[in-house]
Amino acid sequence: MEQQGVQLDRETFCCSICMELLKDPVALPCGHSFCMRCIKNFWDEEEERTIQTCPQCRQTFRPKPVLVKNTMLAAVVEELKKSELQSALACHCYAGPADVGCDSCTGKNLKATKSCLQCLASYCEKHLQPHYDSPTFKKHKLVDPSKKLQENICSRHDELMKMFCRTDQQCICYLCSVDEHKGHDTVSAPAERTERQRELGASRQKVQQRIQDREKDVKVLQQEMEAINPSADKAVRDSEEIFRQLSCLMEKISSDVTQQIRFQQKSQMSRAEKLHEKLEQEITELRKKDAELQQMSHIEDHIQFLQKYPSLLHLSESTDSASINIRPLRYFEEVTAAVSKVTDKLQNILSEEWTKISVTLTDMDVLLSPAEPKTRADFLKYAREITMDPNTANTRLSLSEGNRKATLMREKHSYSAHPDRFTYNSQVLSTESLTGRCYWEVERSRRGVVVAVAYKDIKRRGNESLFGYNEQSWSLYHYNNSCTFMHNSISTDLSVPQSSRVGVYLDHSAGLLSFYSVSQTMTLLHRVQTTFTQPLYAGICFLFFSNGATAKFSK
Repeated sequence: MEQQGVQLDRETFCCSICMELLKDPVALPCGHSFCMRCIKNFWDEEEERTIQTCPQCRQTFRPKPVLVKNTMLAAVVEELKKSELQSALACHCYAGPADVGCDSCTGKNLKATKSCLQCLASYCEKHLQPHYDSPTFKKHKLVDPSKKLQENICSRHDELMKMFCRTDQQCICYLCSVDEHKGHDTVSAPAERTERQRELGASRQKVQQRIQDREKDVKVLQQEMEAINPSADKAVRDSEEIFRQLSCLMEKISSDVTQQIRFQQKSQMSRAEKLHEKLEQEITELRKKDAELQQMSHIEDHIQFLQKYPSLLHLSESTDSASINIRPLRYFEEVTAAVSKVTDKLQNILSEEWTKISVTLTDMDVLLSPAEPKTRADFLKYAREITMDPNTANTRLSLSEGNRKATLMREKHSYSAHPDRFTYNSQVLSTESLTGRCYWEVERSRRGVVVAVAYKDIKRRGNESLFGYNEQSWSLYHYNNSCTFMHNSISTDLSVPQSSRVGVYLDHSAGLLSFYSVSQTMTLLHRVQTTFTQPLYAGICFLFFSNGATAKFSK
């Protein structure tokens, strides 16, 4: 009833124009009161009239009344405002549906300011005072108000749970430790909390580190995205300028190149946007997880902490940072180079060169070329099944095991004549062409076996056909106790460990070729950074002194 009385009084002292409590109240001769500003504005709108009226009863006044602040009415309104403020503050102290109420209050409960884990009750400021004043309550544990105090009671023994069973990973009371949990690894809840708190800190560090890593990845990705369009546009302009110098036949190819560049541009941008969205989403989730872990670290109730702890440990699978790799901003320039080469060879070789251009575009992965793998398991993700092409095998090589194994023989094999066959050196190329990212391994029975990659158009006769002694091949030689890398007749001596298994990793579009010694670990033997203009083929070569040696592409 008191609340209703305040409401009625408020309506009595409201201005009928603005419907708010009176401000600088003035009374008209008719007895009605208004805010001084409201009545002045009302009469200003009627200034064309010679007679002023009351907005409430419509009584007219002539002449216009002089407006003077009613000080007594203003004082009453001010007292009413103070009364409303006090009432609002009193209501704010009472416990609402979402608040924790004081368990000691009679009648309407006030909001609790603390909960006691020993008393299993919550108290307002007034009823909490004995916990501060009386020595009886000095050792009681006070925490922020909680509605879940009863969850600290053992449902079996109706005792306060103060211990933790590490064997069963659950909170227990003292009676549980000598009953069904007898002989288990049990500790006090505070001791277990301390241990889990350390783990929580480590988890937060991991989350925060992942946030930093993902933010760096987003910046790198944004830089890549900003560079793709200008590079693609430049490639289109350069290609069109070159093609305008050719005949009508070249104009058709120019259109095809432009279409493929645009397709790759759209494809790369689409992939970048998807990864960008994924990284942003992961950052958001990690921030949310970090906030949850931080909130959990501040839970003062050990039992609540331990019960919630397992559900917050799981982290979603991280986006692989290796999927974002900054490369020199060449992008589509390989296309321009290939197109320029076409103009020099004219119509009789146009078809062959256009195939190379198409391969370059199709194989292009300029945006998200991952970093080179680290472990053998990572390399095997790019593993390729490699077989040897019998039409390229020298006659001293015997192929077996589904053309995956080659053996150097003293006697010549009766292969049929073929233009692709190596006639001078004991070597062979793979049947499969290699583009994109590939990995394969070669098992060697002894030294004197050369592991190589080469273009299809490598010569087949004479010394110039030997792997590593021309521009068309790259090779790794093992003989005696040394290891040498060869390309275009230039040798590089390598001080590296010997191994019977050699791994070869190729990222064709990135121009990356790496040789590894494969054992318990992956040991880098040599890495090449160049530009490949054609598909590559895996090669095996036997030196002249290695009769009976074998080499096999691992399955």
